[in-house]
Amino acid sequence: MTDETHRATGDGGPELAAVVAAGTVDVPDFPQPGIVFKDLMPLFADGKAFRRVVDGIVEHYGAGTFDVVAGVEARGFVVAAAVAYATGTGVVPVRKAGKLPRAAYSASYALEYGEATLEVHRDAFVAGQRVLVVDDVLATGGTAGAAIDLVEQAGGTLAGFTVLMELAFLKGRERLAPREVHALLTV
Repeated sequence: MTDETHRATGDGGPELAAVVAAGTVDVPDFPQPGIVFKDLMPLFADGKAFRRVVDGIVEHYGAGTFDVVAGVEARGFVVAAAVAYATGTGVVPVRKAGKLPRAAYSASYALEYGEATLEVHRDAFVAGQRVLVVDDVLATGGTAGAAIDLVEQAGGTLAGFTVLMELAFLKGRERLAPREVHALLTV
């Protein structure tokens, strides 16, 4: 374990934070110069570690607190599907623009290195359905805010928002306030 892994902190406690930290590789200058991409693929490839973080999310929210899990494209799909499977709930993809085949709501937002649009099918949720929104990393909060807005536009009720990693220096949590953010690792 690295020193960073030993000092890891997050809303799920130091053990879960250390699991996420140990499974993350920094990739400098991706997708643009000056950006350090947090690659969580090693975490996803480690079955024991991945199971532990999924179990940690499920333990945090408890049984029966959400009806469906919405995963944000693309790495959020991986986590959302696992959480949905573990809880016997459904999973709904929140996609990048132009990927959904039926009528959809859309929300545009700013990234730390550009702009993007997300979409969700108009009939993705039953009115009042409790939705846990899941993504891999919280940066500026733009993607998260757009995903949450889409859930609400489509009739869902936000039951929670969780990420594996929060980049605190980009202040995404502040942008999402007063909504609660659950991050397994905060860097």
